[in-house]
Amino acid sequence: METEAGEDTALENEYHGTDYILDRQDASMDGETGAGQIREKLPNGRDQSLWRTLDAGIPLQPKKVLEDMPGGFFVYHADGDEEILYANSALIRIYGCDSLDEFRRLTANSFRGMVHPDDLDAVEQSIREQIAQSVYDLDYVEYRIIRKDGEIRWLDDYGHFIRSDLSGDVFYVFVIDVTDKKIRQMEERKAFLREKRQKENQIEKYSEEMALINREYMRRIETIEGLSIDYESIFYADLDADSLTPYRMSYRVDPPVKSECPLAEFEKIHDRFIQNWVHAEDRGLLEKSVRPDVLRRKLAEEKSFYVNYRIVENGRVKYQQLRVVDVGKESRGSQIVLGYRNVDQEMIREMERKKVLEGALKKAEAAIEAKNAFLSNMSHDIRTPMNAIIGFTALAKKYIHDAEKADEYLNQIEISNNQLLLILMDVLELTKLEAGGGHVAEEPCCLSDLVEKVRGDLQETAEKKEISFLVDLSGMMHDDVLSDGTKIGDVLMRLADNAIKYTNPGGRVTVSVTEKENIMTDYALYQFVVEDNGIGISEEFMGHIFEPFEREKNTTLGGVLGSGLGLVIAKNIVDAMGGSIEVESACGRGSRFTVSLSLHRQNARGRTGMSSDGQKAPKEPPVTQKILLVEDNEINQEIETELLESDGFVVDTAENGQVAVDMIRQSRPGTYGLILMDIQMPVMDGYPAARAIRQLEDTRLAEVPIIALSANALEEDKKRAMESGMDAHMAKPLNTQLLEKMVREILRQ
Repeated sequence: METEAGEDTALENEYHGTDYILDRQDASMDGETGAGQIREKLPNGRDQSLWRTLDAGIPLQPKKVLEDMPGGFFVYHADGDEEILYANSALIRIYGCDSLDEFRRLTANSFRGMVHPDDLDAVEQSIREQIAQSVYDLDYVEYRIIRKDGEIRWLDDYGHFIRSDLSGDVFYVFVIDVTDKKIRQMEERKAFLREKRQKENQIEKYSEEMALINREYMRRIETIEGLSIDYESIFYADLDADSLTPYRMSYRVDPPVKSECPLAEFEKIHDRFIQNWVHAEDRGLLEKSVRPDVLRRKLAEEKSFYVNYRIVENGRVKYQQLRVVDVGKESRGSQIVLGYRNVDQEMIREMERKKVLEGALKKAEAAIEAKNAFLSNMSHDIRTPMNAIIGFTALAKKYIHDAEKADEYLNQIEISNNQLLLILMDVLELTKLEAGGGHVAEEPCCLSDLVEKVRGDLQETAEKKEISFLVDLSGMMHDDVLSDGTKIGDVLMRLADNAIKYTNPGGRVTVSVTEKENIMTDYALYQFVVEDNGIGISEEFMGHIFEPFEREKNTTLGGVLGSGLGLVIAKNIVDAMGGSIEVESACGRGSRFTVSLSLHRQNARGRTGMSSDGQKAPKEPPVTQKILLVEDNEINQEIETELLESDGFVVDTAENGQVAVDMIRQSRPGTYGLILMDIQMPVMDGYPAARAIRQLEDTRLAEVPIIALSANALEEDKKRAMESGMDAHMAKPLNTQLLEKMVREILRQ
């Protein structure tokens, strides 16, 4: 017996440090041994029954112990699918199942299937954390389950993790159904929350009563809180109680003021702040302002007062303000609020506001005066050509059978129309430039060609006034550059046209270009000079020459038609190109305008000579291909058709872009040699119509030249037309001579 007892004690000691194996072969809940039996792997290799005589020699069989447990017990793999290796009857009953098989189907025979899906992640995370902290203690989790009948129950889970080389990592778990306890807890919590709400309601009711009783006091507290938003330091002081409490403190208050600080101590801290930060000239004023006797005296006279002072921070002077407000009920100046705030920007704005307002007022008055003068001049300048158009139209009708007179009147109508168009285009161009729409292109262009074109366009006008129009390109070595040739030509045209307008008959206008050589880069400074010996500009007006709506003499006094915007537009264009424009002028001696631009030279190629001699081109052979005119406006369609047919062209018409696309698609290659495309039309406008034509399968049809005819005449409109696949852009109202020339050139090609 002593030997047996010794062996039992030894085995019992080994029991605490051994690995346990759950034999799952031929699982059965009914056998005394088999799948439900837990086996013990002893360290010395002996395989014996786990269950031994634990107390008074009474043998306890494994199944009976597990089945008679008051709670559920189960064993499952710690890895993989967390397969359940064993579950006792109590656990099966907890899940509302009648058999082990039914339990396995309900839970998919895994721990994951046992736990409510909403609780699973948190449960496994908690188990991992507890195991990481201790491998000896039981881990505890609480979670919900879903029984077979759908009822949700709560379980307390006490598990232990064991790592075994033979059976793998497993969990031994004891669970207890704590649903009733959980329900009691929830009921207790509900009761607690009800009681809490009741107390909160009582407190709220009490607070409302207190608010009614102390409304004035609360209002003053809110005032203090409101001040704390804008003020960097705020203090509440009770002079009778000799205490001061900080609500907010700036970093400049050092050391910080403590709650219920005596006033004498605050004065010391305040004096240090004054010495460290306040401007020397303002120290005495601020120091005196916080003395209790001064505070009482000033607040006896008024409810609040303020003191402006300066501080010096990082060598810069800033403006600050101390505001003191009496917030006491009896207005005795004992309960006060002191607020310190930065008024630097306010003071600067206040000092500058007058200057700004005065300057703005002067500018506004000048702008109104200039605009009124401009509108008056524009009204006159617009009505003058309109009146001429109306008058000469009536005369042309009256003398319709007198070819000579009718032709003269029609010429005058055309001149007046061009004058009116020029005024409108100038106004639109200035509006675009001021709105930032002055896009500057960088494309190959020939400067000598630009200058010769200006001379060609203005030569007739100069000859009519008997003015010598000279061009000097001798100072230019390279005339091929990368720049916006259209804008350069526009500037030169405006300056030269102005020079001709304001030069008396017999005078002289010269346009010259000089290149300042720069051997270090591909860029060179080009100076375009437009000089005349005309009437000149007065010294008084020189400072306003490039201002919008400014004219030295209006149309009536000067006798020169125009909007007076030419120089303004020229200046805006030159600025957009990064250049400069300078003026030298004297009354009676003429003017000299110098435009300086830095331009990118092309391949350093020298100037090759002048343009053509101006002789008329030989007569073109007749054109056989048709023109497709796409225009929705019936009047414009009739006029343009008549003009083209009178020049010998054959014209078909389409009322919108979709009709035009269909006509081109259905035509034979070579039928149409040119498409004149309006932009704004119903159904399909010109841009998508051009793109659709360019995408036709038959390349011979897709490559028919397209010219945009549009009232949209800005640079952006021209660029958009090119991007849509069009070959050229012509602005309305049409220049019939230019249109005929362009059409013939395209059809000839």
